[in-house]
Amino acid sequence: MTDLDSRDFTEMTNARWFKKAIVYHILIDRFAGFKSGDWNKSEFLGGNLKGITEKLGYLKDLGINTLWLSPFFKTSAYHGYHVVDFMKVEPNFGKIEDLKELIKKANDIGIRIIADFVPNHCSKHHPFFLEAQNNKNSQYFKWFIFNKWPNDYLCFLDVKELPKLNLDYPETRDHIVNAAKYWLSMGIDGFRLDHVMGPKHSFWKYFTKEIKATFPRAVLIGEAWLEGVRFKHLKTIQIKKKFVRWLLGVSQDSVQKEYYGELDGVLDFRFLELVKIHIARSRGSGHSEILGPALNRHFAGYPKDYFLATFLDNHDMNRFLFECNNDIEKLKAAATVQFQLEQPVIIYYGTEAGMTHNKPVVVNKPLSDLEARQPMIWQNPNLEVFNFYRELIKTRVRNGFL
Repeated sequence: MTDLDSRDFTEMTNARWFKKAIVYHILIDRFAGFKSGDWNKSEFLGGNLKGITEKLGYLKDLGINTLWLSPFFKTSAYHGYHVVDFMKVEPNFGKIEDLKELIKKANDIGIRIIADFVPNHCSKHHPFFLEAQNNKNSQYFKWFIFNKWPNDYLCFLDVKELPKLNLDYPETRDHIVNAAKYWLSMGIDGFRLDHVMGPKHSFWKYFTKEIKATFPRAVLIGEAWLEGVRFKHLKTIQIKKKFVRWLLGVSQDSVQKEYYGELDGVLDFRFLELVKIHIARSRGSGHSEILGPALNRHFAGYPKDYFLATFLDNHDMNRFLFECNNDIEKLKAAATVQFQLEQPVIIYYGTEAGMTHNKPVVVNKPLSDLEARQPMIWQNPNLEVFNFYRELIKTRVRNGFL
């Protein structure tokens, strides 16, 4: 019997297991199995699902119990967020059999897998969008939102590469929901939901109801992030009372709270803001005297049954070590705070190996995010940082978080 099989029945009827998740966030193309290549170009380096399977021993040794995979669907971009087929595995990442093998072998050693899911938009190279652009009478014309056909359409913010899906149209909505169900049926344990501010709240209520009816244990965690959103983008996002709130000053906390009752939780960007202010950018070591009360106030503002998954960095921002001028002690301090909280914790691949970079990631600056997406350093990891993370995880287990 595996760790997954031994869960009690009440836990298996909902997503409460995620409360104790120690998540390892992987960008598939850059983690394992990649060939030598020029990482600072927007192209596939060859990282794949088999490579991840081969590194399960490393992940088990680290102590994590959940993997978060970047989108593995057929895509026109190495990172996977430009989807061209929601129902197929990207050939550069492998085959459906490789995904099934990864799921099985991970589950056998007590590791669950959640996947990045992108319901708001697709690639402009998606065949449905191409057909809608070429033929106004296409069955897929209503799948998108054309202001003036064929080249003026709503998209993800103002990124023309990513046309926005019309999730008000039942056929589009159900295609996305059925795609999510398909991957859950393969053994995926839930989703990190990209750009949840894009679809309407009515969609999320429908999506969650449909998913939970068949997969009650599936966890649904939203990315509700204000960074990079400007007033001109409000026509593409669907937060409540968006124009009035924007004029008055919408806060990250208020946006995160908005999805309570619709999703199981959200990524906690406000936690990250506080840690950056009081640790990464602070002078001296007195940060805990201010940070502790600030975090207490932050978490007190949320319902107890709402997951606030904490993280120090991800694929869209500077690595934490870069933020603190490569001060390993500050990284340790931040990770210690993170692991003492009774919330799910997320480690971005390579953070536990001391990965950093030389140039900053600048929101809306093309290709600058490649700095935070460099290939995993398998040859010369920082063992001091790795061992520190491993001990943090062991301590978390001993203290009853798992």
